[in-house]
This record gives sequence, structure tokens and C-alpha cells, in this order.
Amino acid sequence: MWRLRQLMKPRIGIGYRRGLSRWLHSRPQSVQCLEITAEHFFDDPEALNGIRKIGDLFVHGLGLSLGTPGPLDARTLRSFMKVVERAHPEWISEHVAFTRSAEVDLGHLNPIRPDSAALKTFVDHTRELADACGCRVLLENITSHLRLSGELSETEFLNELCRRANCGLLLDVTNLFINARNHRFDPVKWLHEIEPASIVQLHIVGYSRSDVRLEDQHCEAIQPDLLDLYCEIMKYAPVSAVILERDGHFDDLSGIEEDLRKLEAVHASV
Repeated sequence: MWRLRQLMKPRIGIGYRRGLSRWLHSRPQSVQCLEITAEHFFDDPEALNGIRKIGDLFVHGLGLSLGTPGPLDARTLRSFMKVVERAHPEWISEHVAFTRSAEVDLGHLNPIRPDSAALKTFVDHTRELADACGCRVLLENITSHLRLSGELSETEFLNELCRRANCGLLLDVTNLFINARNHRFDPVKWLHEIEPASIVQLHIVGYSRSDVRLEDQHCEAIQPDLLDLYCEIMKYAPVSAVILERDGHFDDLSGIEEDLRKLEAVHASV
């Protein structure tokens, strides 16, 4: 099935948010798939019954903290599994990050050092998650104010992780673009160091500016330079699905639909 997806036109969709629910339940033609955030449904997984009728679903997690050494948090994993059971997703995803230490929940995504110890932790946790949910796992690159160095480069770490854990990448185009600008490296060179077959899904949304840095606040329209990087990725990798992320400006449906048209136009041109 996955090999067949490589030969098909990528599906374009959006992250499900309650502020968009009325529009999404009207079945807009521009939305071919949906990504749900698992934690948003921990208290009410049955709410997914109606959402499943809109289109293909993917489940995205925020708090499993795959980069934390030791066992995965049992309560969070059980809640995640209940959402997956109800959603019947094609795949599930989490982040190349940690959100808690052994003692403290930090409440946000934090970068990991790309070394052999972190690699083993991620491989073990990714395999555990895949086995628990019976789904393929994709892992997402994050933005970070710090660019940590280790015995591996970031791209070497990701390639090795995909190989050892038999997982794929959810490449966040905006995160890559922001990190490249803030940490001054070439995002296209970074891209071409990644094994293309590993890139299964994309995230994209316009970036925000704060003083001299770029930030990812999930509320801006897609800018032309970001769209150029997106086009480069679409030429390089056999992407199966693309999710527009919006966590604000939900009343701007015309702007959201315009972003979806921009993505579709790129697909038509490559």
C-alpha cells in the first residue's frame, strides 16, 4: 500500500480544529484528508465518529515524549491508543523531541542531542508505539531556539532513526524553513541529505516574525519563499499527504482556502 501511495498524487488536507468544524463538516472539496491532534480527544474519543466521515484521518501526538529515557508514560500511551482505535488512521505521528523529564512535565517540545544514546531511546520508543497502536509511525522535525550538536548531524540522525525503527518522516516545511533562517543553514542542502523515500507527510503554514527571528505560531498565510521550499520538497520526495496547520484566524476561511489552492497549484506544476 505504501509503495502504491508513492505513485499517487498527494492528498491535501488540514489539521482538525473545533473552530473549523462547521466548515469541515460541510465537506469542502479542497480538503481531502484530516489530521487530528490526539490530546484534543483524550477525554472524548467517541467524538471522532463523526469526524471520520469527512475524510482520511491521521493521528498526531504532542505529549508522548519519545525522547525521554525510560518507559513511555503509561497513562498517556493508553489514552493515545484509545484515540487511534476510534480514528482508524492510516498512520500516526509524533515529534523528534521530549516534553518531560523523569520528574517534570515541561509542557512544550524540546530538542534532543543527535547522539547514539538519544537514537536508541527514539528507536525503542518508536517501535513500542507502532506495536501498541498497530500503525506505522512518522516522526516530525521541530523548531528550536537551540541547535544542539552531537556525534551525528541532524539529517544523519533522522536517516538512521527511520532505518532502525522502520518509521517515516513527517517533514514540517515551516519548521525546516524557520530553523534554516534562524540558525543560518541551507534548507535545500538539508533536504537533500534526507533519504527521500522516508518523507511520507508534510506540515506547512505561514511563519511569523518576532524581532529578527522567525517563529511558528500556526496562524499566517503561506509566504512565497516558504512555498518555494515546499515546491523543492515535492520535486524531491514521494509525499503521500500534506496538512495545512492553522491554530488561529479561523474566521478567515477565504485565506485558508487560498492556501489550500496554493498547495494544489504546486502539485499541478511539478
